Amino acid sequence: MRIKLNPLTRNHLGSMYLGALTIGADLAAGFHAFHLSQQSGRKVSLAFKNFKGEFHSRPNSAVYFVANYGDNVQKLLGRIKVSGERETIDVPVEAYCNYLDEPEHIATFSLGLSLKDKGVG
Repeated sequence: MRIKLNPLTRNHLGSMYLGALTIGADLAAGFHAFHLSQQSGRKVSLAFKNFKGEFHSRPNSAVYFVANYGDNVQKLLGRIKVSGERETIDVPVEAYCNYLDEPEHIATFSLGLSLKDKGVG
């Protein structure tokens, strides 16, 4: 997930707004669950139970949000299909500037991804 730094996402200090960073983390954390549930043909109720962010430096360019947890989401989808109950896992998201050239780690997020199986879509 990439969010460009432009007049809509830039604050008065010239770095990315906290809200834009939060949106990037939200999208990166929810993408696997949304995509994998669509592939399975099941309806899933997706929500975030909690959110934590730690900022390391100011993002003065486009920010890339990286979440490598697809295997954990796949396992969670299997568990909620069987149990029918809502379950939550912590999803780490790392944010970088200059990701393709010289990655600069600017923030770490942790989101509580909460899913419940709603049956066949």
